Amino acid sequence: MDLETYIQKPHIGIHKETIQLVKTCNGYNLHILLHFSTNIICFSILSGYFILSNEELIILNSWGQEFLSNLSDTIKAFSILLVTDLGIGFHSTHGWELLIGSVYNDFGLAHKDEIISGLVSTFPVILDTIVKYWIFHYLNRVSPSKKQMARSIYVSVSIMIYVLSQVSISNAYPIFAQQGYENPRETTGRIVCANCHLANKPVEIEVPQAVLPDTVFEAIVRIPYDMQLKQVLANGKKGGLNVGAVLILPEGFELAPTDRISPELKEKIGNLSFQSYRPNKKNILIGPVPGQKYSEIVFPILSPDPSTKKDIHFLKYPIYVGGNRGRGQIYPDGSKSNNTVYNATSAGIVSKIVRKEKGGYEITTVDASDGRQSVDIIPPGPELLVSEGESIKLDQPLTSNPNVGGFGQGDAEIVLQDPLRIQGLLFFFTSVIFAQVFLVLKKKQFEKVQLYEMNF
Repeated sequence: MDLETYIQKPHIGIHKETIQLVKTCNGYNLHILLHFSTNIICFSILSGYFILSNEELIILNSWGQEFLSNLSDTIKAFSILLVTDLGIGFHSTHGWELLIGSVYNDFGLAHKDEIISGLVSTFPVILDTIVKYWIFHYLNRVSPSKKQMARSIYVSVSIMIYVLSQVSISNAYPIFAQQGYENPRETTGRIVCANCHLANKPVEIEVPQAVLPDTVFEAIVRIPYDMQLKQVLANGKKGGLNVGAVLILPEGFELAPTDRISPELKEKIGNLSFQSYRPNKKNILIGPVPGQKYSEIVFPILSPDPSTKKDIHFLKYPIYVGGNRGRGQIYPDGSKSNNTVYNATSAGIVSKIVRKEKGGYEITTVDASDGRQSVDIIPPGPELLVSEGESIKLDQPLTSNPNVGGFGQGDAEIVLQDPLRIQGLLFFFTSVIFAQVFLVLKKKQFEKVQLYEMNF
């Protein structure tokens, strides 16, 4: 009898566990149905209200238009920038991830990073298109002063969208340098990109030895790296490297206008787009692009004409270049990115390592002397090198260094040549050649005269 009871006990435990799992599954399904039904009911009520309450909506619309018309242009501009920054700005990706994740949880759907990442990368672009269309449509009905304000807002929004579109690819932002530094080259000769891209890598530049005034020439910047390398992206996943370059030209040199670029040079440039570092610094050009396709960047440059610009002279000028591949290790505010090594902020024993839901770790260290605890937050991306119970020292690396990119800078010299000097040099060489020919002929004539006198 005791043996039978002993045998029956596991079956009873399994039966109870099965019943508990069935109850949990039923509760989960009931939760899904309840939330789905609630959302359908709310949607039906709102749809019916919008369809049947036309008069109330017209009154509400008039109130809204009156309220907006009473706002000043400054408040309108601030509101549009705030809304667009929240919806499609640089930091909006985290908000969209939380929003879409909450919708998934509300409908009881499984959390899939691929689907959420796809929605986050596409939905803000659709929203940006709608905003741009609204701005262009609205511009046709406003005064010229408001048009100018709207255009300024549109430029700001476009910059934000450009940054957002680059987040998942490169995270190499020349806009950081533009906002933080008036001049990208310090008095020591160091280019400011090296403040965020800490690893040292080579870069090459090739320019003509000399150019004539008002002439379009090409400056070739080569940023070599192993195409098989993958870098850590902002979300902790692996992706391809982007490259970026800053070209600091001599004063007076600038990006060549489109109508001055030959078809052959356009073919070399491809689909690249360049921008000036500042409106008043057209001689400094930057541009982050996919490294797989553009490890060699061709810049179309227009040389100045000293006859129209009195401060330009026919001299030898230096050209400075900086080129990086991959993401930086430090953000402009001094915080670390997830593309660098993380060190221990205190010595002690690792008491607990918690892996976060969205990646990364939370490492708790206990000081053996006084029991004081310290927590190090590791973002997703770097690989962990320590384990629980391990004794660590201050500034000991907790993770590997995932950085595979780096920054390099170089320089070259170019001569702005005066055409008259070339013509004078050619005239001099021609004169020397003719003089030598005449001397040879004169010598032959003199020899003939001597020979004639000797015969007599």
